[in-house]
Amino acid sequence: MPLTKELKKTKDNTMIYLENTELKIAISEKGAELQTVFNKDTQLEYLWEGDPAFWGKKSPVLFPIVGTLKNNQFSHNGENYQLSRHGFARDKVFKVTASSNSQVILTLDADTETLTQYPFLFRFNIVYEIHKNKLSCTYQITNIDVKPFYFSVGAHPAFKVPLEEAYQFNDYYLEFSQSESTGKWPITAEGLIDENPIPFFHSNSRINLSKELFYGDALVFKHLNSSSIRLSNDQSKHGFLFSWSEFPFMGIWSAKDAPFVCIEPWCGIADSVNATGELRDKEGMILLTPGQNTNRTWSIELY
Repeated sequence: MPLTKELKKTKDNTMIYLENTELKIAISEKGAELQTVFNKDTQLEYLWEGDPAFWGKKSPVLFPIVGTLKNNQFSHNGENYQLSRHGFARDKVFKVTASSNSQVILTLDADTETLTQYPFLFRFNIVYEIHKNKLSCTYQITNIDVKPFYFSVGAHPAFKVPLEEAYQFNDYYLEFSQSESTGKWPITAEGLIDENPIPFFHSNSRINLSKELFYGDALVFKHLNSSSIRLSNDQSKHGFLFSWSEFPFMGIWSAKDAPFVCIEPWCGIADSVNATGELRDKEGMILLTPGQNTNRTWSIELY
């Protein structure tokens, strides 16, 4: 029996739905932000509800930078520009430019407002697609300018922990696909990356979740061996597998004492405490020449 999938909108034309026999996904046109990731088989919602008492977002998209700039500004070709943390995409309204039974493409183009903060012409497509119990998200960035430009892009989805009311936050753990030995990079009070990492992994692949783990802000890693993380609970069969490709940085975060965890693959990272402020010098920036484009994908399988 073939899968039945559909795309529809609400009357206020702000919410998009993808649905098949196993999943129901909702996406807001504002920020192209995921609003629900519901598994019909498990009857569980996997995405954080966005309670502003802890953190009002659910899955913001980070573009054209990831993290904080030193003094919230950068320089390019002798000009200074102001750009807030994580960039402007999460606050912009995307347009639906293509859709089918299994996917939707939302598009953000440069406009007069973005050009005052980021002086480049770009096209940013976000492709959401569902297949059985899997959701994938692809970021497609195209340089439509006559000059090269630099950018970063990243994901910030927040997932409910615990997934089921019978359990607690610290019943869960994150299992990385490979053994890791890297340290974590501390974040300063100004949101910048410290100069040196501190020890974290010691040839292991597991992080046991606890509220205290995030009291010092996010866990930030560079160049992990792993390409996937599994959220598990030894007392339950329900969890998910989160996978990514060609994202060299990773953030794991939760707000203080909040019932969620964010898994954040990044192409790019906050400024270091020693950042020059020059956009071309910023760690993790990707260079696109005129007409060039690039893709990055992450996905989640729910069970």
